Amino acid sequence: MHGANLGTLLRTCDAVGACLAVPPFGWVDEALARGNTLRQPSCVHRVGNPLTWLAEERRTGAAVLGVELADEAVRLADLPPARRRTVMVLGHEATGIPPEALDLLDGAVEIPMTGTGSSLNVAVAGSLVLYRLAGLL
Repeated sequence: MHGANLGTLLRTCDAVGACLAVPPFGWVDEALARGNTLRQPSCVHRVGNPLTWLAEERRTGAAVLGVELADEAVRLADLPPARRRTVMVLGHEATGIPPEALDLLDGAVEIPMTGTGSSLNVAVAGSLVLYRLAGLL
């Protein structure tokens, strides 16, 4: 499920002027390399403990937005462009954002789907939301 998704998402981050924060898991470097075709170094933040990092980002004023199905989620088409530092949280495509991270979200955005699938892969979902937050869609 990691495949080239993370490297592909890194390319989208580069396209919209964003950085990618990644957890300290063994598979991350290979996943970044598989889909990343950029010729220049990209902006990647390696965070020790993702929950601690998210809490600190929120404490210092960043908006923390999860891409998740939730009762109060904003539809992607209604999501306004980011006007301040915004951290987008993506979860596993099968299980979503871990419950312990949901409490750190300021809000959620959902990507409407009319087909039979229940989720998009992380590169597609992240790219759609990144372009919307950047004001490019």
